[in-house]
Amino acid sequence: MNVAISTTAGRLRLETPTIVLTVVIYGGWIALTLLWRLVPWPLLVVAGGWLTAWQSSLQHETIHGHPTRSRRINDAIGFPPLSLWLPYQIYRRTHLRHHHDERLTDPIEDPESAYVTPEVWRRIGPIGRFILTLNTTLAGRLLIGPAIMIAGLLVSEARLLLSGDRAHWRLWAWHAAGVACVIAWLVLACHMPIWLYLVAFVYPGAALMRLRSYAEHRWAAEVDHRTAVVEAAWPFGLLFLNNNLHALHHAKPTIPWYDLPEVYEREQASVTERNGGLVYKGYGEVARSFLFRRHDDPVHPDRNRW
Repeated sequence: MNVAISTTAGRLRLETPTIVLTVVIYGGWIALTLLWRLVPWPLLVVAGGWLTAWQSSLQHETIHGHPTRSRRINDAIGFPPLSLWLPYQIYRRTHLRHHHDERLTDPIEDPESAYVTPEVWRRIGPIGRFILTLNTTLAGRLLIGPAIMIAGLLVSEARLLLSGDRAHWRLWAWHAAGVACVIAWLVLACHMPIWLYLVAFVYPGAALMRLRSYAEHRWAAEVDHRTAVVEAAWPFGLLFLNNNLHALHHAKPTIPWYDLPEVYEREQASVTERNGGLVYKGYGEVARSFLFRRHDDPVHPDRNRW
């Protein structure tokens, strides 16, 4: 459902479900951070992680041009750094690069690849190899995957900043200002310890996003066979804004989250034929298959590329 309003530039599309979702996410985060003392620890971790991951899903929507036709408005919706560690504009740049499907899973060309090159594998030594191997299991991806993801981004960005990359310095300056606002809210308005926010909001939120991305891609000789579908994903379909129907999202990245299930139901046969039948019936099947078993080899299978 879309609503149009008048602007000086003509007509501006507003996607009502995404606007409502935006209010729910940010309103829920404000309420939970204000009332954190009244919430039992387990519920705080579940709700805090959910809201942080949900905002990441919302950012994914804004990156793909929702809920308006204005990039400035969409970016303003997605900008608040509730996760603290990921600058929105860096997420935007790397995710759009990820959508060059011919490069999917390439550890150099695809910023969201979970693989490494043979040269990196040789260089990191036995401890590094053990960590990356553990990270190919679902249990490892949930427990240590967030730390690997966050550390990897920070090390990569530190190198760019130390090299004098002015564009990234500007992005991090804006991000730092946003983080300062979030921390000021937590400390001054909510009197919440920052360590508690990291434990109850940031890390579990990152773990939930690691769950979503865990089985999304796997190398195959055919590009279309590299992207999976996870069906019957309630309640994770709502959390991930139906991005679990990932092959459909890559085929038609401009479809808003609330239309994906209907389109998938209508085009299921063609989507699953196109992706070579890489389909899971739900995250329960993903867990049964890979909780303590590797999803695949940490080293990219097409080793002749390097």
